[in-house]
Amino acid sequence: MRYFGMMFILTLLFCSSVDAGRFDDVEIRFENVKGNVWCLFGAGGNIGIFVGEDGILMIDDQFAPLANKIKASLKKKFNKKIKYIINTHWHGDHNGGNESFSNLAPIIAHQNVKTRLQKDQKRGKRLFPKRPKEAWPSISYQERLEIEFNGEEILLIHMPHGHTDGDSIVYFTQTKVLHMGDLFFTNRFPFIDLESGGSVAGYLENLSFILENFDAKVRLIPGHGVLSSMKELKVYYEMIVKTNQIVKSKKDAGFSLEAIIEEGLGKEFQSFHWGFIPEKKWIKTLYRDLQKEIK
Repeated sequence: MRYFGMMFILTLLFCSSVDAGRFDDVEIRFENVKGNVWCLFGAGGNIGIFVGEDGILMIDDQFAPLANKIKASLKKKFNKKIKYIINTHWHGDHNGGNESFSNLAPIIAHQNVKTRLQKDQKRGKRLFPKRPKEAWPSISYQERLEIEFNGEEILLIHMPHGHTDGDSIVYFTQTKVLHMGDLFFTNRFPFIDLESGGSVAGYLENLSFILENFDAKVRLIPGHGVLSSMKELKVYYEMIVKTNQIVKSKKDAGFSLEAIIEEGLGKEFQSFHWGFIPEKKWIKTLYRDLQKEIK
């Protein structure tokens, strides 16, 4: 589980302009998911890699300072040209390398990703400046997009108002591998970006759709965490349902946010606590989302 040691770098989450020196010791490693689909682990969001005669299709490209290291690792491992790059959403830990990779291949994403990259974004007191044109997707879609590549149909599906308002899942229809972006943090509380159109209700609806419409044998690449199965996704979904109900019940009973944080969620959910989203922050997200629904 050494991968999770790298996860705490997410205190820098979505900031593509961080000091490159922070990434000097990041190791790039590959793990085969199934067939010709691989996962590249480094720092930030997990990168999906699909390799074949046509070249490489890459899903996400992590933080900007890692771009050259990722390029070198791909060349050494596969020695194929990158032909397509997909962004699962707009956050910089998933597409911080866009500026560096866009001269190699077209970038594909939901229209809302392009829209957000073209404008300043705010989260609380933090400002995320608009990205240069080189970082913008050159191909965008609204609901679904199909790509024929390396002899396989690859399906992009927009998952509205979940992690953000521009989430894409990417399904390799023959290999039966699904890259979920940040709709899945394996064995961890999720980050739901309420300021970017995300919502708990939408997140749960999206997970329910996936659980109901994809085969139980499909292999999953989460946005963060180890490679997983539909069984682990169901546990994740149930955790979110249960913790959301706990916070809702206490809020309805008149408990303040501070009182709910003090009581906590119980021992059942302690293992989901992690560096970027500890229990306190997850409770705040659930509580804020419930307030938003009331309004």
